[in-house]
Amino acid sequence: MSVLFEVRNLRKNFGGLVVTNDVSLAMAPGDRVALIGPNGAGKTTFVNLVTGNLRPDSGHVFLGGEDVTRLKAAKRVRRGLIRSFQVTRLFQDMTPEEHVALAILQRERQAGKMFGHYSRKPEVMDEVRKILDRLGLIELSHLKVREIAYGQQRLLEIALAMALSPRMLLLDEPAAGVPQSETTRIEQALNSLPPDLAVLMIDHDMDLVFRFARRVVVLAAGTVIFDGSPKDVTQDQRVREAYLGNYANAGGTA
Repeated sequence: MSVLFEVRNLRKNFGGLVVTNDVSLAMAPGDRVALIGPNGAGKTTFVNLVTGNLRPDSGHVFLGGEDVTRLKAAKRVRRGLIRSFQVTRLFQDMTPEEHVALAILQRERQAGKMFGHYSRKPEVMDEVRKILDRLGLIELSHLKVREIAYGQQRLLEIALAMALSPRMLLLDEPAAGVPQSETTRIEQALNSLPPDLAVLMIDHDMDLVFRFARRVVVLAAGTVIFDGSPKDVTQDQRVREAYLGNYANAGGTA
């Protein structure tokens, strides 16, 4: 396996509480991995450690063979380690087109040329249209964010992540707050991601997880208790006891 992203023996304590306990994980280009676990398992802390929003007490994070453990979050983004957030962080009076254009200009370190200038850059506008079209947002490109549905706002967050040219994408509950009737759009967006992009998704929707993931990692009390196939995870006794419970007993592996 050609390793793109690797975490080795990552550990984080808050006072006397061990929140991330010697976690190791490796992913190759094109991997589709779901990180699941009960509330309080340490999933969000793990993402914050990986993306540079928290500093680990020990352990290392590698991207493309480079040790990025001590790099700040912005420098990890420039190297292609990108995340989305559980709660939308969009500007309500900006349009999807403006959001994506700003992300592209930030990537190119030209954010100061945003308003009144980006539309005159054909290479920027071409990329904006391609990203919005890929995620089914092209018809909404000139509406204010406050005028579009919440599910479409979640799609826009994925569009922003794609505009930053990720090599490794971490999705923190991409369907959180989205009505069940609109989750199909999220799934279609996930299926449209570039095949060579490594994606780690956190989500509590087990049906979505099992349709998306080719591999499942389970955290419980900050420790990896399972790393394997979606088929095998429902049969693991520790996972049943710690998390899946009734879902596993119902045989739900859609």
